[in-house]
Amino acid sequence: MKITFASNNAGKILELSTLLKSFDIEIIPQASLNVSEIPETGLTFVENALIKARHACKQTGLPAIADDSGLEVFALHGAPGIYSARFAGEKASSNDNIKKLLSELKDIPDTYRYARFYCALVFMQHALDPTPLICEAEWAGTILTEPSGNQGFGYDPVFYDNDEKCSAAELPLEKKNLISHRGKALRLLLNKLPNKLGHI
Repeated sequence: MKITFASNNAGKILELSTLLKSFDIEIIPQASLNVSEIPETGLTFVENALIKARHACKQTGLPAIADDSGLEVFALHGAPGIYSARFAGEKASSNDNIKKLLSELKDIPDTYRYARFYCALVFMQHALDPTPLICEAEWAGTILTEPSGNQGFGYDPVFYDNDEKCSAAELPLEKKNLISHRGKALRLLLNKLPNKLGHI
């Protein structure tokens, strides 16, 4: 089964492909199918994931999976939230976003640096699918005062998992996929897919 993944994020594509390799599902990145970017005009992660999935279905004629995810920091009232990828500006790099985040938190003590990664994962069979699968999951942690580790992407170097005693950027991909927001959401999705499709 071929499914378009409505993202151009190389890190997300690698994670998703790794998680799905044991299923009879071929993930095709939208860039390979010349799917254009679409503005993420929703005000929630779920709204943005639906926008991206519907757009990918419409342009490819294939089913689509879309992810919208980000970091919520409690001391910042949930920011960067849906603006995680562009927290420091539209063309911001991950390093730019991390620098801005650490600057915003510079006066916040360790005991108040609670945060979570959140993921909304959507599957649509076609652009007019009235019953998309929507799976949501989170990954709780805290924000470090400086980056640590060189794995992963995005905010991983400053997101500390209190159980693993390391940053997300210090975790092997296989371990990260077991405990991350995206890994949890995808497993929920895979549990629901057979009923949605009638088969896999």
